Amino acid sequence: MTALKTSEIDAFIARPDPARSVVLVYGPDAGLVGERAQAIVRVSVDNTDDPFSLVRLEGDNLSANPLRLVEEANTIPLFGGRRAVWVKNLGRFNPVPAVEALLGAPSPDCRVVIEAGDLRRNAPLRTLCERAKTAVAIPCYADGERDLARLIDEEMKQAGLSIAPDARAALVPCLGGDRQASRNELRKLALYARDSGTVTLDDVLAVVADASALALDSVIDAAFAGKPADVETHFAKARAAGTAPSQIILAALRQVASLHRLALDIADGASVGIAVENARPPLHFRRKPLVEAALRAWPAPRLQQVMAQLSGALFESRRHANLAEPIAHRALIAIAQSARQRG
Repeated sequence: MTALKTSEIDAFIARPDPARSVVLVYGPDAGLVGERAQAIVRVSVDNTDDPFSLVRLEGDNLSANPLRLVEEANTIPLFGGRRAVWVKNLGRFNPVPAVEALLGAPSPDCRVVIEAGDLRRNAPLRTLCERAKTAVAIPCYADGERDLARLIDEEMKQAGLSIAPDARAALVPCLGGDRQASRNELRKLALYARDSGTVTLDDVLAVVADASALALDSVIDAAFAGKPADVETHFAKARAAGTAPSQIILAALRQVASLHRLALDIADGASVGIAVENARPPLHFRRKPLVEAALRAWPAPRLQQVMAQLSGALFESRRHANLAEPIAHRALIAIAQSARQRG
């Protein structure tokens, strides 16, 4: 089998095996698929801008002439040198017959790089490339936390910036759905902070696409932990990020339900720390101290009362849309003040 393991991928991309003339790059992360395919193409030819060295093909073009892939792969370079064929956007084109022909008589002078989407384990193209001695299949799945940390370091270093620990902690959950999208967010963040030398949490909240979600967590956690001043700050940030007042109240209601479940665990004998560690979905580490403070301030019966109060506030905010912002603000400040008195 020639499906590369995660630990083998970077080494192969840096120095592709000459014996593997066909490279299939596939997976659900389209940005990572494109990035890896481009990297392989770059090291497979001397000049990516030379049309004699690099041929780009689209699935729609190949559908009209399926043999073109084989023809291009076996074309003798006019001026010598290395060649590559880069196949993108397969669409309805089925490359299996052409790839079978290439694998039966591989070209020693040309590498064929094929980009594909998320392929099932038994997909014919994936199976064919995994089993062939002259091909390799490279899977591209969503970045994990370690990959994202490396990506952040890479982009910040390139921009000549450092990043504060709390900014990094807030940034990681906002990335990872797509490699290219993650890079775009990081580059936008680096551009925003280019004159400061260090990326701060405020920079992340101001720039990253998921900033509204981050600000939402912050305002809700501050309210239930009894921090009215922080509620003021984060409420303003949530509104500036475009979060509707009704969304803020809904987030508070979801938090009440989550806290209530944890409070019941504590009532059954669990410690606050254990209850928080066992929370599902898991809490980000930066939120845990605030959630622990909330659980110390809010027993289960009182949380049921808060749920009723927030439901009323949600109803009023929808009934009087022009007053939705002050209604949401007043509800959260009331929660923060009550938690502060109990804390």
